[in-house]
Amino acid sequence: MNSAQIVRTRIHHVRHSPLHHEFRYRSYSWLVDLDDLPRLPRWLRPLAGFHAADHLGDPARTLRANVDDYLAGQGIDLAGGRVTMLANARVLGYVFNPLSVFWCRDHTGALVCVLAEVHNTYGERHCYLVRPDRNGRATTDKQFYVSPFNEVRGEYRMCVPEPTDRLRVSVALHDNQPIFAASMTGRCQPATVRTILRATVAVPLAPLVVSALIRRHGVHLLARGLRPVPRPVEHFEESSR
Repeated sequence: MNSAQIVRTRIHHVRHSPLHHEFRYRSYSWLVDLDDLPRLPRWLRPLAGFHAADHLGDPARTLRANVDDYLAGQGIDLAGGRVTMLANARVLGYVFNPLSVFWCRDHTGALVCVLAEVHNTYGERHCYLVRPDRNGRATTDKQFYVSPFNEVRGEYRMCVPEPTDRLRVSVALHDNQPIFAASMTGRCQPATVRTILRATVAVPLAPLVVSALIRRHGVHLLARGLRPVPRPVEHFEESSR
């Protein structure tokens, strides 16, 4: 099933301020080459769909074309280099990607940049372009409303090394002090009928489970007295690009 991989993940969320709250859960993601997306048997396609509409750019174009267009707007030309995406696939027509990561390499194989695309539960998304150091670490200012309990300010500290046989991605929000951190780790396996089915059985309807967990823990924080931050006006008018 080409170069695609299944990543059986462990995800850990920690809120440090203004109150402490943490939770863990298991899920799975896909690691795919945008020029070599999985070609699944027809009967398996409802369990794994990849659509440009779920990510940045024009839903009528391909994922690869949209990444290239976005990079061109930032003055970057990969000259046909490889782009690898870590993301959830659609399962039975539904998908939710709190974070999608794109590793962008040029024609020589050198890593040029990483795109970290953040999605919130309001159906909006925002893409951060970062240039990690040799250890995969990068920083960027927060520019997008994600959690209703955090203001749009502070700095994200990311660790996004490109996976080999293991995935280790983390994002921490700091605003003069640690506010929130999330990490995702896991082992990468070739995407075969067997590994896809095993992941699906282990975490049925994975994207729906992720969305439900985020909302459930949001209700828990409300019950503990944490008040939402008003959503910026521009987020009511249009989705972030």
